[in-house]
Amino acid sequence: MRPEKRQAFTLVELMVVVLVLGALTAIAIPRITGGAFNAGVNACRKNVDIMNSQIELYHSNTGTWPVEIGEVTKDPNYFPDGPPKCPFKTPYVLDENKRVPDHLHINTSAVKKISESLLSKD
Repeated sequence: MRPEKRQAFTLVELMVVVLVLGALTAIAIPRITGGAFNAGVNACRKNVDIMNSQIELYHSNTGTWPVEIGEVTKDPNYFPDGPPKCPFKTPYVLDENKRVPDHLHINTSAVKKISESLLSKD
């Protein structure tokens, strides 16, 4: 009587699967983290738009422009759930035009990659 052969994966097959999974991970992880950064930038832009709309409403209601941002953000008539917060923890401030300017958020990992590639060319 012949013993039954056991079916199993070979070492080469397992190594190929591990390499393919590693390649897919190397492609997916930067895209996921880049997407999270872009979502934060978009949320910050939306917060700036909302704050500027509320500042204009404040001016319409009072006839004056706020001297500081807290006059509007701490008033529950304009922000009943509290003031919006920047996802990157950058404070919102009023500029000389009584508007909240756009924040410049920089993806530091992208800047690091660019600077490393420039340095490696020298």
